[in-house]
Amino acid sequence: MPLSRQNRDPLGWCLLIVAAFQALVLWRLTIPSRYYFDEVHYVPAALKLLELIPANREHPLFAKEVIAGFIHLLGDKPLAWRLGPALFGGLGLFAFARLVWHVTQLRRAAVLATALLATNFMWFVQSRIAMLDMIAAGMCMVGLWQFAAAWRAKRTGIARLHLILSGLALGLSLGAKWSGAPALAMPGLAFLAMRIADTGPVFIGKRGAGPIKGVSLLEAALWLGLFPIAVYWATFIPAMFYPHHTLSPWGFVQQHELMVRLQDSVKKPHPYKTYWYQWIVDWRGIWYLFQNVDGAHRGVVMIGNPMAMIAGLLAFFWSVWAALFRGRRDVLFFAVLYFVCVGMWAVNGKPVQFYYHYLLPGAFLMALLALGLDALWDRRDRWRLVARWVFGLSLALFVVFYPIISGWPLPFKDAYNVWMWLPSWR
Repeated sequence: MPLSRQNRDPLGWCLLIVAAFQALVLWRLTIPSRYYFDEVHYVPAALKLLELIPANREHPLFAKEVIAGFIHLLGDKPLAWRLGPALFGGLGLFAFARLVWHVTQLRRAAVLATALLATNFMWFVQSRIAMLDMIAAGMCMVGLWQFAAAWRAKRTGIARLHLILSGLALGLSLGAKWSGAPALAMPGLAFLAMRIADTGPVFIGKRGAGPIKGVSLLEAALWLGLFPIAVYWATFIPAMFYPHHTLSPWGFVQQHELMVRLQDSVKKPHPYKTYWYQWIVDWRGIWYLFQNVDGAHRGVVMIGNPMAMIAGLLAFFWSVWAALFRGRRDVLFFAVLYFVCVGMWAVNGKPVQFYYHYLLPGAFLMALLALGLDALWDRRDRWRLVARWVFGLSLALFVVFYPIISGWPLPFKDAYNVWMWLPSWR
């Protein structure tokens, strides 16, 4: 039986959106032509890594290895610093598109979600700067996509391959930065939850039980638990060859005690310090750049798309209702991802937190918004128009804000006021 139009795989449309996003990210990627914002920490750390000199020891190594690899290939210049995060941004967007499709099997929701994430400001801004976050977020999306693909696979061998790729990506994501840890635990927990739902409380030892036929609970624990940890630890191999502060291959616990201690030592007040409850209402972002550089006044502000972020928060509350009273497992999946990723920062004792920590939760919020809009899209009342207006205005605001999130030349220094709608954005 042929698939209905709504249930056909939207791969082509998603690829088109990802290609447009990637092209826009790469365009003028070398501006500014010097370090800006946290590039002053991570690019020098990558350069030192090439010489096996310890630096930026509070974070794992994989993202710095990516940046260092491009510097080794292309030379110490802006294109090399930023190309890794830029490509991982495109990869992460594609993985997100496939994740939404595999989880929901809703064509329109997958296309809407891809467009919303591409234009939610945060994914674009973070893809154009040499920081660790986009490499971590991109690999996190790949890991979740591969788990969802394993769940949908019709043959055990294909499902197993997807699980192995999921474990690899999850380990590399954690090896880039710890900020996605709650999301990285979700595939294993989801497998366990679905198995319990399939078998009841006695879920150990039952052969042939779901969610992936032919893959036992023990095997899933290997690919989604032990394997990612092994991959994560393998990203530290360069540190095992440092001439001083050499990392022992058996020093897993000691290394992480050091990293936690270094992260907790940053307590100096910062003007851009914010809290999770400010992130979710888009109250205050971060100025990554605001000065005369490369012959013009330029600004890059890291905030969320006002329409998409506020509408997404409303969609989260709808998702709780839809999961509880309509049995929407697809909605529940993304609602839990959003909740645990925000919740980590609500209870985290890290003294200084920033809006870019909302990068992953903000992405999952776009999936919830897309699912909410999809539920309204075909209604025959005013909510149908509301859905279209929310989506259309979200895209329009990306165009409107593009100059101030991309470092476009401003005609005069105070021109940034055009986009500073809230005093807290300044």
